[in-house]
Amino acid sequence: MNWLLVALGAAVGAPLRYLTDRAVQARHGSAFPWGTLVVNVAGSFALGLLTGVASGRAQLLLGTGLCGALTTYSTFSYETLRLYEGGAKGHAVLNAAGSLAAGLGAVWLGTAVAGLP
Repeated sequence: MNWLLVALGAAVGAPLRYLTDRAVQARHGSAFPWGTLVVNVAGSFALGLLTGVASGRAQLLLGTGLCGALTTYSTFSYETLRLYEGGAKGHAVLNAAGSLAAGLGAVWLGTAVAGLP
């Protein structure tokens, strides 16, 4: 039955990722993948927070399901490669380094807010 909790969380996380990405990209008419950056950082923060406050089934539903479907490493990788191949090498490096730094910072902040050591 655990798989059902993961699937339910993912059923919310995937459309939320798509809609958030489209909304953010619509506001920024650039080739830089701001939408993916936003969902990955938000998902990292949420997972850090959930790690401190959720357990068991809630972790499966919200952590694995929702956050797993909300965040996207594959899209991040593809968009970074597309920037690089399109000649925007500086933006590709900025996306890779900025995503890593912001994601780590967000998950750290989430755990701090949750009161984890």
